[in-house]
Amino acid sequence: MGVRLINGVSACDDVSMPTPGTPLPAALIPDCTKPEAHHAAYRSAKANDAIFVCIARQGQRWKVELDAMASSGPTIPDQAVTVLQSAVEALVSAGTATQANIGPDYISMWAIENEERAREIAAAFHAALLGLQQLYTAVPSQRGRA
Repeated sequence: MGVRLINGVSACDDVSMPTPGTPLPAALIPDCTKPEAHHAAYRSAKANDAIFVCIARQGQRWKVELDAMASSGPTIPDQAVTVLQSAVEALVSAGTATQANIGPDYISMWAIENEERAREIAAAFHAALLGLQQLYTAVPSQRGRA
């Protein structure tokens, strides 16, 4: 596995995902263009009980992928997914991404123009997912209360 320097920081194909509750800065989002890099980063996320996040080159453009199922944190509630969906739709409407998929524990956007923008988007959504999980854990559920 190779090492790639991004802003002087090593972003190895076998990069470790952050500890649970810690957003990953844009410069450290792993480049999982190679399938073996993707598998290694996902295994690392699962081992560290962290939300998986990566970018990957697709032709001349980039893809962003996040998967909260790698962590044991709570599933993001529907009302929070609606907020994330709005942000994804805004990126697609603006032409920043051409397509996207989003669910309560998965976000994927592709055909992003450049690596820097893909990293910025990946870091922002990673921080948002972590924050929503923490909020959901901290705030008592109103379900089932009369």
